[in-house]
Amino acid sequence: MEHQAVHGEAAHAHWDTSVWPFVISFGILALVLAFSFNFVYHKPFAAVICMGLGVPMIVAGIAGWVSEAMGRGEGLSYGAMGWFILAEAMIFLAFFVSYWYMRLKAPYWPPEGTVELPRIMPLVMTAALVASSVTIHWAEHLLHKGDQAGFRKWLLVTIALGACFLGMSAYEWSHLIHQGFNIATNVYGTVFFSITGFHGAHVFIGLSIFIAGLPAAMRARASFGFVRTAGLYWHFVDIIWFFVVSQVYFW
Repeated sequence: MEHQAVHGEAAHAHWDTSVWPFVISFGILALVLAFSFNFVYHKPFAAVICMGLGVPMIVAGIAGWVSEAMGRGEGLSYGAMGWFILAEAMIFLAFFVSYWYMRLKAPYWPPEGTVELPRIMPLVMTAALVASSVTIHWAEHLLHKGDQAGFRKWLLVTIALGACFLGMSAYEWSHLIHQGFNIATNVYGTVFFSITGFHGAHVFIGLSIFIAGLPAAMRARASFGFVRTAGLYWHFVDIIWFFVVSQVYFW
């Protein structure tokens, strides 16, 4: 009866009366101000404050908007996500082709000024990301069977593993930067921070998608279509990481 009641409501969410786009807009404005304060006015403290306000507002706005639409015929499309992933894969390919060209044309590698990259950390990060793909797949399976409680548990585990991956990546960046290796050190530094940063941004987006669906999941209203599409994106992020870790760290 509850299932029928949900689908018996309006066929789609009432976007025109939702407050969440308003919240997202102010969050984006805060990010614009953060960039202005940092790069134009050179006031990093004000930039941090704006960033601290903008990011939570955007995440909360997306989560609220998705929660309103969940189960009402709105949400991510599985097929559209496939095309989006293809477009993103082409961007990654451009990064890798540029790296391969510079790597193979260089008289010696790595260039002068490059520090020794960690070997154990990327392997631990790989294990965390692979485990998160397994947990989201299992969560998706439980949701398909109608086990909302089991789905919530494994979704939270997936989010925790993804957050651990980002935390390890941030720690690694901080360690390398303190050693004097940054995006401006040499061409390898540019490649390393560009590719790992671009991948890290995708991990952050994937976590944001999961967090956006979390309020509905907590109310046992999770949409299988939404979770299935989010899981597809997460598996893509996982696969790309194998290219990142093999080419950037170990080649």
